[in-house]
Amino acid sequence: MYERMLNKQHEPTLEEFIEYCGNCKNLFEKADVFLIKELKTEKLIRFPYGNSYGWGMKYFIKNKHVCDIFAEKDAFTVMLRLTDAEFGKIYNEVTSYTKEYIDNKYPCGSGGWIHYRVLNEHHLEDVKNMLQLKVKK
Repeated sequence: MYERMLNKQHEPTLEEFIEYCGNCKNLFEKADVFLIKELKTEKLIRFPYGNSYGWGMKYFIKNKHVCDIFAEKDAFTVMLRLTDAEFGKIYNEVTSYTKEYIDNKYPCGSGGWIHYRVLNEHHLEDVKNMLQLKVKK
């Protein structure tokens, strides 16, 4: 369940990456369009951080890392870092699912990293709000 694209020897095409998301491929496409068109990011497919992460899309603006998205069977995970203040701005407006990710973030400086699995439209809306905060720094 939620297996990632772990074959480092085969760089997937964009189409393969999207198809791998299975039931959530339309949600991935919406996230991708949002990041590219609305937030004006660029993207790059890469195999970062070691073998357990698998293939992902890095989204960035110039030299600023915005997020990574990892394709999973019937899902995808958005990895991003926000400050505690930024998480605080949206905390009361997000789903309990999202609050759990925020509450259990991996601490880093004055904030932390979350690995946020998107499974439905509500999750997508929450992650879009977090990404907007990330870009508007």
